Amino acid sequence: MDAQIVAFLILLPITLVFVYAGIHEFQRYKSEGKANYGLVFDEESGTTHVSGIAEHEDPFDPEDFDPNNYNDPDLKTDADEVKS
Repeated sequence: MDAQIVAFLILLPITLVFVYAGIHEFQRYKSEGKANYGLVFDEESGTTHVSGIAEHEDPFDPEDFDPNNYNDPDLKTDADEVKS
């Protein structure tokens, strides 16, 4: 096989993924308008991920979070005990 064909076959799936994501985001933009993306904290798993954030919500700030204290039962507050 020619080197150009091999390079094309390697880059084709990556290109298709980017085109698909661009089309999907454009359709979302047309239906919902401008989006605000940021880190969202999942309290159940103790992880963060990038997601759309509503205008009235604040994004997660990693500077304010100490992962060493996440599963420490001694750090439970009264509000945490009410949820349980």
